Amino acid sequence: MSITESEPKRTNFIQDIIAEDNRSGKWDGRVVTRFPPEPNGYLHIGHAKHIYLNFNLARENNGTCHLRFDDTNPVKEEQEYIDAIKEDIRWLGFDWGKHEYYASDYFGQLYEWAVQLIKEGKAYVDDLSPDEIREYRGTLTKPGKESPCRNRSMEENLDLFERMKKGEFPDGTKTLRAKIDMASPNLNMRDPVMYRILHESHPRSGDKWCIYAMYDWAHGQSDAIEKITHSICTLEFENHRPLYDWFCEELGIYHPQQIEYARLNITYTVMSKRRLLQLVQEGLVSGWDDPRMPTICGLRRRGYTPEAIHNFSQRTGFNKFNSTADIALLEFCLREHLNKVAPRVMGVLRPLKVVIDNYPEGQMEELEAINNPEDAGAGTRKVPFSRVLYIERDDFMEEPPKKFFRLAPGREVRLRYAYYITCTEVIKDKNGEVVELHCTYDPATRGGDSPDGRKVKATLHWVSAEHALEAEVRLYDHLFSKENPDIVEVGQDWKSNFNPDSLEVLPKCYIEPSVKGAAPGTRYQFERLGYFCVDTDSSNEKPVFNRTVTLKDTWAKIAKGQKKK
Repeated sequence: MSITESEPKRTNFIQDIIAEDNRSGKWDGRVVTRFPPEPNGYLHIGHAKHIYLNFNLARENNGTCHLRFDDTNPVKEEQEYIDAIKEDIRWLGFDWGKHEYYASDYFGQLYEWAVQLIKEGKAYVDDLSPDEIREYRGTLTKPGKESPCRNRSMEENLDLFERMKKGEFPDGTKTLRAKIDMASPNLNMRDPVMYRILHESHPRSGDKWCIYAMYDWAHGQSDAIEKITHSICTLEFENHRPLYDWFCEELGIYHPQQIEYARLNITYTVMSKRRLLQLVQEGLVSGWDDPRMPTICGLRRRGYTPEAIHNFSQRTGFNKFNSTADIALLEFCLREHLNKVAPRVMGVLRPLKVVIDNYPEGQMEELEAINNPEDAGAGTRKVPFSRVLYIERDDFMEEPPKKFFRLAPGREVRLRYAYYITCTEVIKDKNGEVVELHCTYDPATRGGDSPDGRKVKATLHWVSAEHALEAEVRLYDHLFSKENPDIVEVGQDWKSNFNPDSLEVLPKCYIEPSVKGAAPGTRYQFERLGYFCVDTDSSNEKPVFNRTVTLKDTWAKIAKGQKKK
């Protein structure tokens, strides 16, 4: 999968680094990257960009990309997340082959290296509590102060660390810390914690361990064990790189190169697994795969394609400065791809009944419809036409304003692939609501063209009432009502910007019968309405469609402008 043919291939600074390494012979011409997710939640589109970068860099340089689970926190990690991560990566079009690894596989080696640092006087067991460690660390303007435990003897540290491993101490009572520099301007170098005590069963190692490595200790050494060449991280780890380097250098082991780039941020959403988990736990969304979520499984359920996500990742670029991508760019990439591959069908979301009085009762004819004008090989389909139809309620106005060219009393319009019709009568209920239109049709205009050359200004989509499938349609909008959900009123938090109108369910819509039996995940363009996807809740008895993304609507813009005036 690649960027569109019309988009020129661009390089980024990471590709330039690798190209220079290849020219100089560094790493002996090898390129080994890795994607190292923590299995404590579902992946989101930011992870998708990271997957795209790491796997493609390996692919472009005849290298390998490892999938390594950073499973060093048994409190939050579950097999469910591991399985979901694998599914998401494969759906995006990548595979790690035999290179599936777990940080937990290296617990023994990490322990031995920790012992090595203790013996060399470069690590010690500390009795300070987590709060005290934070207090002793100091601030950006104030140096830290040494722990009273910092100068314990090597023998005492080895004994305490061994007893930590055996489970003799309660959680939180002791840690193993690297002995570096409590006055360093980089807070990460002020004797960082390497191990903490957690009496928790691990999904893979069971109860073998009750001490677990911190990220900064496990990450770089896992890279070293796997002989990673380019360890690519997001920008927040730039200040951690000196520690990454320190551990490798002090241990005297293989030393990968850490490279940082700016993480992906998108308007109208959040890109934090912790916050996404809150949305799930508090019932603001239906789950990790809610189609409003920026998770990969949510985007997949909504109808996004891997190609659109890849193109978006490429267009947002890989650089060294933080920025926020407009969600409109993501939607553009999606429309661009779906326009090429999604078959067209007709569906009516807010139905208004139309009776064609001069069309023979009981008659049905099949009209030829184009499946995709962007793909000549997609062919055509038959669409049933009969006396009673449904059109979109918004396509009729009893008293139309200027520039509204759709159906109105006495006005003639074209029905897509069918005939010209003219509205002759409007039926209302006791509340004055329009419930039915009566029209006449011109048989000479079959196929949608007039033999006498007369023109109409609007073409409407429709479905045959007798033959259409009744369906539920879910209309999704932005997850948050503000571009930046972090901008809130005093006393409120980011969840106060959750968009209450992000989901609208239309229980009684009508779709042409060609979609019958379509499998979940099948994507269509509903003509004039947008792109839609068959949801996992769908059944033969009641199809369910998710709106993936809208089409541009000229009239909606005009109406919005008139409303402002």
